[in-house]
Amino acid sequence: MAKGMLHFTKIGKPYNGSVHKMKDGNIHTGKTHTKSSKRVVHFKDLSPTAKNKAGQQMSVMLSKSKM
Repeated sequence: MAKGMLHFTKIGKPYNGSVHKMKDGNIHTGKTHTKSSKRVVHFKDLSPTAKNKAGQQMSVMLSKSKM
């Protein structure tokens, strides 16, 4: 997997943790698969609504890091 690639939950919340790739190509949270693993996606794969939410959250995160 590409290092440094941003991942998001299906509702557009940024995810900053370990991920693993399933045999079918889906990306899930956690270094290995467990019952609590959730699917995450790249920004381009989000719905328009989730992209909007992700963009807003990323703006807030960037503005806080510049303080």
